[in-house]
Amino acid sequence: MTSPLFFDNSYAQLPASFYTRQAMQPVADPALIKINPALAEELGVDAKWLNSAAATRVFAGNEQPFGADPLAMVYAGYQFGNWNPRLGDGRAVLLGEIVAANGARFDLQLKGSGPTHYSRGGDGRSPLGPVIREYLVSEAMAALGVPTTRALAAISTGESVFREQSEPGGVLTRVASSHIRFGTFQYFSAQQDQTALKQLADYTLNRHYPDLSESEHPYLNLLEQVIERIAALVAKWQALGFIHGVMNTDNMLICGETIDYGPCAFMDTFKADTVYSAIDQQGRYAYQNQPSIAHWNLMTLAQALLPLFDANPDRAVELAKQKLQEFPARFDHYYQQCCAAKLGMTPSPKSSALFAQLLDLIETHQRDFTQSFVKLADSLGTNTPIMEHEAGHTWHQRWQASALENEPEHQVKSRMLQANPVVIPRNHLIAQAIEEAYQHDRFDHFEALLIATTNPYDRAYANTIFAQPPAAHEVVKRTFCGT
Repeated sequence: MTSPLFFDNSYAQLPASFYTRQAMQPVADPALIKINPALAEELGVDAKWLNSAAATRVFAGNEQPFGADPLAMVYAGYQFGNWNPRLGDGRAVLLGEIVAANGARFDLQLKGSGPTHYSRGGDGRSPLGPVIREYLVSEAMAALGVPTTRALAAISTGESVFREQSEPGGVLTRVASSHIRFGTFQYFSAQQDQTALKQLADYTLNRHYPDLSESEHPYLNLLEQVIERIAALVAKWQALGFIHGVMNTDNMLICGETIDYGPCAFMDTFKADTVYSAIDQQGRYAYQNQPSIAHWNLMTLAQALLPLFDANPDRAVELAKQKLQEFPARFDHYYQQCCAAKLGMTPSPKSSALFAQLLDLIETHQRDFTQSFVKLADSLGTNTPIMEHEAGHTWHQRWQASALENEPEHQVKSRMLQANPVVIPRNHLIAQAIEEAYQHDRFDHFEALLIATTNPYDRAYANTIFAQPPAAHEVVKRTFCGT
């Protein structure tokens, strides 16, 4: 069967210093775990072909589809604040780009497909667990309205991957608006290759921000747009209790999508300084630090772009500072929108104060983050607060009086139901899906969890296992990147 993937590979037309072309590396016994027909339809990919043996071979890396131009991208990055001048796709291969019916361009990448020029001694493969995790969480994020990379297919390889122990291998087919990272710009900046830096910036403008190409200050406007998108993105993370876990600059995309779901997690019991990632020993990327880390990452991006802002270095620095100073206010704007909606209100100083007070109460009394807001929506119009103590009663009365002051109850309730998910991909449920796959080669729990998490606002799930916090013995305290 002929592959119905139609590639139009623009990144591969950039100079050879941007990537290394990569031969496909077959696996022993590829088997299809899951495909994403809805995403395939958006991309214009034939859903019937997705179920074919030919598609499985393509998604495993066993067959190169016609028109693909496989390559591994080079980039650099600040990892936990430490500079690494040369990273790159160490276990991922960009097959190429496809153009959807609406004209939008998407990267099609195989993650876990084997070693590349940038593997730094690694095997370039992925255990099946991280493939399952990324498929579940990225698709849940999309359903929650968070800009994100997507999962088109998950494949088991029939091979073992050795980490601390032997694990089954897997490959994820990842879709992104592009894989251009903060670290891609930082690589060429560190190389002092201003020609390549400008080529990358022009390419990015043309691909993601074409309206800016003819502006008076296109590169400064590029920084401004990235600031805007990252502010909106991280605000959504915070409002959902999502902790990325590895906010290195090589894991920040210029297009403003969430990428790299290795040690990520959604909080259960709310605690502002929560850290899940086992490699984040100092808590640099704790929940409460994500906005400031995003700001810091944007600062390092601006540093890389300085030569493009102005020929005068001092003037370039001043222009960058002016744009970077806008981030806190832009983040606060988006965050307060999210917070107010979770309370059923419109943004105001009153909604901001109420939300901050509620978080304090939830943290003090060790309540589940997601469930607290689900219960809050249920409590609207009643005298039953979500916390049975004096402070809880007082807050509940103040909130209801404010929320219902100028709007009818049904309107407030509708806003809350749209802003507060019933289901999130909780750590313990993901762990159960991975355990079932490892121990029994079954994916029933994965399938059920995927359906639930891609319908996060469906109240029919409210009393199911998919909406419940973990029992004491189910609590996951540490997550791992899987590399």
